[in-house]
Amino acid sequence: MRVFAAADGSGGNPAPIVLDAVGMSDAQMRAVAAEAGHESGFVLPAEDASQADFRFRFFVPRHEMEMCGHATVGALWCLREAGIWRAPRARIETLSGVVEGFVRGSGSPSERIEITQPVGRVEPIVDAAVVRRIADVLRVPADDLLPHPVLNAATSRVKTLVALRSVAALDGLKPDFSRMEALCEEIGSTGLYPFAVESLERRIVHARQFPKSSGYPEDAATGIAAAALLFGLKELGLVPVDDAEVVVHQGRAMGQGSEIHVRFHRAADGELLGCFLGGRVVADAHA
Repeated sequence: MRVFAAADGSGGNPAPIVLDAVGMSDAQMRAVAAEAGHESGFVLPAEDASQADFRFRFFVPRHEMEMCGHATVGALWCLREAGIWRAPRARIETLSGVVEGFVRGSGSPSERIEITQPVGRVEPIVDAAVVRRIADVLRVPADDLLPHPVLNAATSRVKTLVALRSVAALDGLKPDFSRMEALCEEIGSTGLYPFAVESLERRIVHARQFPKSSGYPEDAATGIAAAALLFGLKELGLVPVDDAEVVVHQGRAMGQGSEIHVRFHRAADGELLGCFLGGRVVADAHA
């Protein structure tokens, strides 16, 4: 699948999905991800059918992940297409906990899969020397950094949010990948997620994801990072907690322009429950 595809169906992040992974070993799952060179999702029966409908596992070429947003969305789309998932919602066991999945706008041109994520945890990186090292690894001039704190944010895996002055500055980044893993290890992050706001009024943001140790240098669309970014934008006072979507554009610098849709998840009384994360899924014609 290509998950979080743009409105015209182009781009998106490739996600190999195995709809029946019963009997597969960890090594076999990792081998699928290594051969494909992408995060891969594996569907299994729920360990406790009273608590969940499916269990998903996620592998990148080098290791297993607790959660992968685009592989979850892609797997649910496949289950829907195959007629295996027919209910209004699905409960999915992951190493990060139970995730719920829904179909939004069913039957309409804007139909997409959404999944839930919990309330994000956000922590500023206050050590100026560490912030300088982050900028150095990104190879971003000081003038291109906005005067916002650099944030470690997470709804599952921690991503480091770095606010840049312009989309052009973001597109021009050429990081020092040889230092990426050591830096992320130092700051307790699984990847750097620099971003630039195109329009706060229209809630359009651009971002790039440079993972710590996934086996490839850049990711075309990272749902978990976009969910973390939503709570980072809230922390920075850039977006209010309301029902409007934030659209995160990612992958353009790779020629795989993607669109990730995130919005806050609130109870009827307004209590913040987390967020919804979703986007378009298309079958990969080259698979």
